[in-house]
Amino acid sequence: MTKRSRQERPEDGDSRNVFFEVIRPEAQTLPLVFNSPHSGRVYTREFLAASRLSSHDIRRSEDLYVDELFSAAPAFGAPLQRAFFPRAFLDVNREPFELDPRMFSAALPAHINAISPRVAGGLGTIPKIVAENMPIYDAPLDVEDGLSRIEWIYRPYHQSLKALLQDTRRAFGRAVLIDCHSMPGTVSVGGHRRRPDFIIGDRYGTSASAAIAYAAISILEGMGFSTAYNKPYAGGFITEHYGRPAAGCHALQIEISRRLYADEASLQKKPEFVAVRQAVNLFIGEFAAFLMAEGEATGLAAE
Repeated sequence: MTKRSRQERPEDGDSRNVFFEVIRPEAQTLPLVFNSPHSGRVYTREFLAASRLSSHDIRRSEDLYVDELFSAAPAFGAPLQRAFFPRAFLDVNREPFELDPRMFSAALPAHINAISPRVAGGLGTIPKIVAENMPIYDAPLDVEDGLSRIEWIYRPYHQSLKALLQDTRRAFGRAVLIDCHSMPGTVSVGGHRRRPDFIIGDRYGTSASAAIAYAAISILEGMGFSTAYNKPYAGGFITEHYGRPAAGCHALQIEISRRLYADEASLQKKPEFVAVRQAVNLFIGEFAAFLMAEGEATGLAAE
């Protein structure tokens, strides 16, 4: 049994606001929290009307179906938070005010971060582009519209995620966040042209203990997948912000290659989707078993 905490979810294209949901197990039995911040695919009519892109092209920044790949997490005893809003509309894996002043029709507040590399690349809190350098907007955005996205969506999203991690740490003595993402199938590592199936990121050893990161890699490789560690994705704002190993909160980013389960041209699932979801379920089970065994060995099992 699972419990859901969310706003009413409208159909794609509905003009009502859609934020996110938390799917909770009937009882949380694991020190794990799963988060899918980039798989939202509810595009309001207003947003589509403001964009210069087609309803197909604007989806190119989605982490396609990642929330579905990890949908069994609550059945294992861990909550899953997932976005309904699309990344092209608002990116919660950024600082709250990584904004490009050139995108707006009037001056932004002085506290914005306009000089981050992500803003320079067009991928700030309110993105300027989707994948392949495709501009989203034809005209400048209203400042109040932009700031309202942060106030009414970004802040509640992070308040919810923070509460999940705090509750988990209180119950189990520690919390482990798995931030779930997908990557283009063309991503390679170094000059070897090796295309990993999964990339595990821990901000170069700062957001999680080495044992936790290496366990995730070992489990995936034991299942026959190729992996990479921190390159080219070490984790974004969420991994960096919530990963505090010394305070008992660990954060890993996991990237799954979309070539394993989706057609990146049509954005549709491949027949292999079911097998990849089953493999993710196996990963969750084995990773959970590792954490519980480690917790018992260090006296951090649940009360």
